[in-house]
Amino acid sequence: MPARPELTRPADAAIAATMSRTLTALAALLQVLGDGEQTLNLVAERTDDTFARAQSELSISTAPLRLAVLDEDDYCALRTLLVFALEGSTVRSAVLIATTATEPYPRACGWTVRNGWLHPMDTAELRQAVIPCPGVPAVRREVYDAPVLPRITDTDEEGPRG
Repeated sequence: MPARPELTRPADAAIAATMSRTLTALAALLQVLGDGEQTLNLVAERTDDTFARAQSELSISTAPLRLAVLDEDDYCALRTLLVFALEGSTVRSAVLIATTATEPYPRACGWTVRNGWLHPMDTAELRQAVIPCPGVPAVRREVYDAPVLPRITDTDEEGPRG
């Protein structure tokens, strides 16, 4: 059985630049999601042929402005995984799904990571991603087009993969 490829640690400067871009992406994401109870799921395929997953539950309010994180460790793990996904040297592909708790069904939209940023997922592809496995009890989600997240243009914050 062949050994898995090794992960090469990105340079500190690339991580720092991508951390800034990640915080910008998360701020834009939370703004477009708006008020409500949100669950963010991020799955990344790493270059060592393994998968990494993170999930965080949030409550967002815009009047007054408030962000409540259910579990700080979960949010930190999601943010860290997003940094590596956006940086790109250790992650082949990644998908971020946001589910908003609504009645009668939760609503879901998603983004894929390409070229150092989050891009709206194709709705058909998203439907496939959120379909429950046969025989597994799961909540049905209404799928909608993800909003485009405005990308920063400040080249000082762009890394070599950005």
